[in-house]
Amino acid sequence: MREDDTKTKTMTDAEWRERLTPEQYAILRQHATERAFTGPYWNSFETGLYRCAGCDSPLFYSDTKFDAGCGWPSYFEPVSPDAVKEYRDASHGMVRTEIRCAHCDGHLGHVFPDGPRPTGLRYCINGHSMVFEPQAAKEA
Repeated sequence: MREDDTKTKTMTDAEWRERLTPEQYAILRQHATERAFTGPYWNSFETGLYRCAGCDSPLFYSDTKFDAGCGWPSYFEPVSPDAVKEYRDASHGMVRTEIRCAHCDGHLGHVFPDGPRPTGLRYCINGHSMVFEPQAAKEA
């Protein structure tokens, strides 16, 4: 467990506002959604690891990313089953499955059953909810 793991679970709203950009705060803490085709990473296919912008926890490897044509970064599986948590979302007149970071409870996006093999899932994630760690950075 990273030293920061416990801290992010008990942070106040003011601490979150100080830690995150306005876009990150709106998405991760207020469950906002960035407009399609406007956030980072929707059209990026570099090799590396996507981490939670709130707590730096690993979320998705780039080799699970695919172009869903929806305007948000899409993945067919998280780095591990316990990296994200699922919640029923009945907002906006529809029922969806919300995805949150398992470590800091930050809103990431939603998962849909229309993805590619091998999982058949599409994790549709707000780009501002993540930070990208290029593979070269890990090797250095």
